[in-house]
Amino acid sequence: MLSLRFFVPACGFLCALTAARAADSLNWSQWRGPLQTGASLEKYEKHLLPEKPLWTSPLPAQGTPLVIDGKLYVLGYRGEFDDLVETLTCLDAATGTIIWEKQFRDFISDTAYNRYAIGSPAYDAETKQLYLQTTNGVFMCFDAATGDVKWSHSLMEGVGRLTFPNGRTGAPVVEGDTVIVHCISANWGAAGPANDRFYSFDKRTGELVWFTGGGLQPKDSSHSTPFIETRYGRRVMYSGTGDGNLYAFNARTGEPLFRFQLSKMGVGCSPVVAHGIIMGIHADENVDNSEIGRLVGVRLPDAIPAKHTDPAKTDAPPLPATAEVWRHPYSSFTATATVVGDRVYQIAQTGQLVCVEIKTGRLVFEKKIAESNLHSSPLYVDGYLYCPVKGGAREGGGVASFLHIFKLTAEGADAVQTIEMDGECNAQPAVANGLLYIATRTQLYCFDIADGKISADPAPAVEMPKPGAPAALRVIPQEVTLAPGQKADFRIQTVDANGLVVGDAGPVKWESYIPATARVKATADAAFNAAGELVAGKKISAGAFKATTANGLTGVIRCRVMPASTQTEDFEGYDIKEVHPTEPETTFAYPPLPWMGARFKWEVRDWVDANDPSKKSKVLAKTLDQIFFQRAMTFIGTEEAKDYTLQADVLTDGSRRLKSEVGLVNQRYLITLKGNENSISISSNYERFNVHAPFQVKANVWYVLKTRVDHQPDKSSVIRVKAWERGQPEPAAWTFESTHTNGHDRGAPGVFGFSPQVQKRVFIDNIVVTPNE
Repeated sequence: MLSLRFFVPACGFLCALTAARAADSLNWSQWRGPLQTGASLEKYEKHLLPEKPLWTSPLPAQGTPLVIDGKLYVLGYRGEFDDLVETLTCLDAATGTIIWEKQFRDFISDTAYNRYAIGSPAYDAETKQLYLQTTNGVFMCFDAATGDVKWSHSLMEGVGRLTFPNGRTGAPVVEGDTVIVHCISANWGAAGPANDRFYSFDKRTGELVWFTGGGLQPKDSSHSTPFIETRYGRRVMYSGTGDGNLYAFNARTGEPLFRFQLSKMGVGCSPVVAHGIIMGIHADENVDNSEIGRLVGVRLPDAIPAKHTDPAKTDAPPLPATAEVWRHPYSSFTATATVVGDRVYQIAQTGQLVCVEIKTGRLVFEKKIAESNLHSSPLYVDGYLYCPVKGGAREGGGVASFLHIFKLTAEGADAVQTIEMDGECNAQPAVANGLLYIATRTQLYCFDIADGKISADPAPAVEMPKPGAPAALRVIPQEVTLAPGQKADFRIQTVDANGLVVGDAGPVKWESYIPATARVKATADAAFNAAGELVAGKKISAGAFKATTANGLTGVIRCRVMPASTQTEDFEGYDIKEVHPTEPETTFAYPPLPWMGARFKWEVRDWVDANDPSKKSKVLAKTLDQIFFQRAMTFIGTEEAKDYTLQADVLTDGSRRLKSEVGLVNQRYLITLKGNENSISISSNYERFNVHAPFQVKANVWYVLKTRVDHQPDKSSVIRVKAWERGQPEPAAWTFESTHTNGHDRGAPGVFGFSPQVQKRVFIDNIVVTPNE
């Protein structure tokens, strides 16, 4: 048992806390703590019940801080409107003094109502690095000491990550030599359908190691953070998903192992596992009855179920209904349960604190502690349960929240204190070295809850499975995007049947590879040279390559060849022969394979002018068969693109009273012809930067939309737009322009369509991307 004793030198109490606690801190390195269950291992000689905080900081946040070696790391936000930024802030854990801070601006996300910082970073002790996903999906790695960015990926532009108004991101998890992040994405190729996906990156280099999905289309967003353990001779990762399931995946390969469906919508909680039972909760209609929500315990199978024999089924095999060993009629969208011994504690959406025996399912107690609860989860430390909940409006203005403190007993929980806090609280507390940290949407609080000696039980040793015989290849990076002429090299390892690394693979033979299930039979314009480097050609393309060792082990990578700043597409070269699945009388062609998120959002169709049937062309048409994609954004370049002009012909179907929206994305700005509003808009987020100008948009009339972004030396960006009817001379002056203070200096070009309630289609043609002159 680790023990610490605090001594008070002449400099005083706060100085003593700074010296002693920073010297040998007990860390809280992930949002659910050292056990992934919301429970601390600390024990105190005397438990304090403070009336006032030790310190506060004016940093709004909605997630759980991390505490690492005397430093506090918080995902927060500052500002209100166009000046709002998310922040990753490093503070002295004992005093609240800011050591460093990084700021991140939102761009082209759907986040609304300041729903920012609903997530937490993760820490890796081996590399001393932090990992964070921002609300709009920028996934970054930082040096924990300095805040320097080690690597960064825009998941929106790079893997087709979708954004949602709720702004939730959850937290990454470190697993071995990788870091895993969860999102819903519509990628390219076979990964084009929208799906809950997990992306595993090399924690040092940021290279993609693997990605996976559950196989079923999500009905809702999910920011469930995975729980990882060793089981079945492998590392297993459990998570809720937007298709209403609790899923199990192989944490080293992403292979789906099995699932259990709870909800007809999504499961947003992060599951917990104890005593061979996985526990979760949801707040939508149950899959097996019309009731709303359930808190469940599901028995994990003794062995991994057999895979589907039907190759058309891409989801994991479902567990039988009998796997559910208990349930209770409570609901919660995202609040997660806390495990203490053989009991689990949950704050329900309707404000009850409930306790259930894990093995038997017996309801130990139910206690009403609030009117409602959205995200907040309990924290357990040294016999006490800390439960943050939202309060209500204060008489003098503002909003209050409460931190309820309970002392756990054999059959209940005795209320011992309630602390009122300023601002709405949606977070779980963190604790380290007797200091408790909790954030509200107004400020960050630190409370001293320990007196005298602090000790801690050692964390249980993680049982790591031993690798077996080589069974396959793991090629890193698993996917690359190259500009014409660019090269990429790869690290190739052998792994066993459970995905555990065995060693280096040695020499391999590379060949172009088309999966048998590929809808679009295509190859990338790239080839391997004698040095084993993949060299891109000049053609915009995408495909796969397979590596094979002398003894027959194989591994596959994916590759896109995308231009740096020049691109044209008129769609005339597409063979329109696919029979439409929902319109059997219609044929179409799939959109360009390397475009990010294009499949299922767009298709290439024949277009005939209703007024002059002799005017025919092939155009990009927005799909109308999936309401999930009524709003469609597709990137046709990479996040490094900058200083370019983007132009296309655009049209909205409809009538004078009912039209859709069509637009372009230039350097993280969305430029849109808004049909029903008869306006042209420039936005980066509808509530952060969104400006309009009048513009008459006629239904079924082609317009030319042209846009250019110039990033200035003062870090502002000037966004310029022209729009005119096709066939008319280009106007000399820009139709509309606006300056964005602290603007975006780069970002992928893209196309956009919004068909409200999937009623009216939009069309795009003659896309041209050129460098700014």
